[in-house]
Amino acid sequence: MMEPVTTSRQTHQTLDLALRIGEMLLSNGAGAADVTATMSSVAHHLGLRQVIVDVTFTTLSLSHQASFDDPPVSVTRHMTHRETDFDDLTRVDHLVADLLANEIDFDEARIRVAQIASTGHQTPRWAVTAGWGVFGAGIALLIGGDAIVTAIAAVSATGIDVLQRYLSRLRLPFFYAQVAGGLFASLLAVAVAATDVDVDPSLVITASIVMLLAGLGFIGAIQDALTDFYVTAVARILEVMISTVGVIVGVSGGLTLGRMVGVELTVEPGVSGLSRLPLMVTGAALGAAAFAFSAYAPRRVLLPIAGIAGTAAAIYLLIGQQDAGRAWPAAVAAVFIGLVSYSVAGRARVPPLVIVTAAIVPLLPGVSIYRGLALLAGDDYSGIIAMITAVAVAISLAAGVILGEYVAQPVRREARRLEQRLAGPRLVGPVRARALRKKMH
Repeated sequence: MMEPVTTSRQTHQTLDLALRIGEMLLSNGAGAADVTATMSSVAHHLGLRQVIVDVTFTTLSLSHQASFDDPPVSVTRHMTHRETDFDDLTRVDHLVADLLANEIDFDEARIRVAQIASTGHQTPRWAVTAGWGVFGAGIALLIGGDAIVTAIAAVSATGIDVLQRYLSRLRLPFFYAQVAGGLFASLLAVAVAATDVDVDPSLVITASIVMLLAGLGFIGAIQDALTDFYVTAVARILEVMISTVGVIVGVSGGLTLGRMVGVELTVEPGVSGLSRLPLMVTGAALGAAAFAFSAYAPRRVLLPIAGIAGTAAAIYLLIGQQDAGRAWPAAVAAVFIGLVSYSVAGRARVPPLVIVTAAIVPLLPGVSIYRGLALLAGDDYSGIIAMITAVAVAISLAAGVILGEYVAQPVRREARRLEQRLAGPRLVGPVRARALRKKMH
């Protein structure tokens, strides 16, 4: 631990560093508990005692009062941009580990934070778009698509990425980008259905729905709710709901246009049996690794993510064959992901959040959402049941991952002293500092 801060300028600089670190973690999907713990630990390590931390969905605040006779010093930052960037998340996690281990000083920490915030990525943008195409192909394999469907799903995913990137440059709200993505996928499926090609275009829509749901903060929302950050949890859940509604609006619009021109899509995608299990597992592994690649995850973690995602998909598919519904198989598979991600993350030198987010993506309820939309488009209100099933699966996935982390993550005495008033597993942040330091040397 460094010497206590003595001047107001040093206090402000220390709070600013902790706040910038917290901002980068929160903007990349870290839970409020993780962000709070990290900022508290950084400030405490740099000599500020009893710092008050306040984290909401859009605002981070730190305040410190040296004594009763001194005025408090407060700093605040507002969140204006959110993305899934596993490279930045990993680099910030390493920075915190090095700082708490006294391997870097305060000045070097500030320089590294500025570098992380200002530098781009080595992966070219065309490769990221290609990665999304591979992701679409992998999900199509997972849900039983043949070679033609897999190719069309890859084209759809690539087109959605290009379209959403263009709309992002226009600074349109994310809701409209989701609508556009869903509409693009459904219209492409309608166009395929209008040809003589013998394919099930509904599989293309299902794969696209999973892609559009991939970047949403399911895990962070459930983690915040379980760790008593209810304001942030409600805000995250509302964001997820609005984004998902955007997908629903876009897809339903495409289905409606298809009906108007006389193109009728099947109500439910064909689900392959266990004879195609190896191919479906391969699709899940490929999709998870492609998502991680597109989110700039370090290359060293792509293969472990593929293995974990493939195994989780096998668990989900095998249990699902026992008439266990959809929510329970998803929960069991998610618990497995949470259990193994902590130890694998330590070996791969990445935050567990990188692994659990990527590995859980192939299990997102694209099939249930599409089935519900198709039924509702035909005035069949049993589609509401399918939509409720989709919600249950999403909650089961997020809660299962968190439960797995609860079981897997060891309780460290030093971390508990720094986080006495915080509960819940840490998917990124100071709890992992010592383990990460050992793995890096």
